[in-house]
Amino acid sequence: MYSDKVMDHFTNPRNVGELEAAADVGVGLVGNAKCGDIMKVFLKIDDGIVTDAKFKTFGCGAAVATSSMATEMVKGHTLREALQITNKAVAEALDGLPPIKVHCSLLAEQALHAALWDYAEKNGIEIEGLESPAADLEELERLGEEE
Repeated sequence: MYSDKVMDHFTNPRNVGELEAAADVGVGLVGNAKCGDIMKVFLKIDDGIVTDAKFKTFGCGAAVATSSMATEMVKGHTLREALQITNKAVAEALDGLPPIKVHCSLLAEQALHAALWDYAEKNGIEIEGLESPAADLEELERLGEEE
C-alpha cells in the first residue's frame, strides 16, 4: 500500500518536463532493465546552486512519485548538498515505499547523481564524492543486496 504522499506525487507530480540543454543544465538518464523504469532528470545550476529541476519518467507510480519528490528536494541546494540526497531520504520524504518499490528511490538518487555528473563534465569541475553514474541500476541493486 502506498502512503498519501506517494499517491499525491503520483497523481499530481511536480516538475514534470525538460530544461533546454545548456552548459548550466545537467542531464541524467538512468534505467532499470529488470522493471523497465527509465528516469531522466534535468538540473539547472547557477553559481553552484540548483535553481530548477525537471524530470521525465517512464515507469510505475512509485517511479513517478520518487522523481517528483527528488526534484522537489534538490531545488535550492548546493552541488554538495544535492549529492547528499539519498534514496533513503527520498523514500522517507514520501513516508515510505513498499519493499518491492524501493528500487524506484534508488533510481531517483542515481538520476540526480547522473545529472550532477553531466553538469560537472560540461563545466570541467569536480564535485567531491561524485562518482561516474551506472548505466543500469540492476547491478547496483545486486550490490546493495550483498551488503
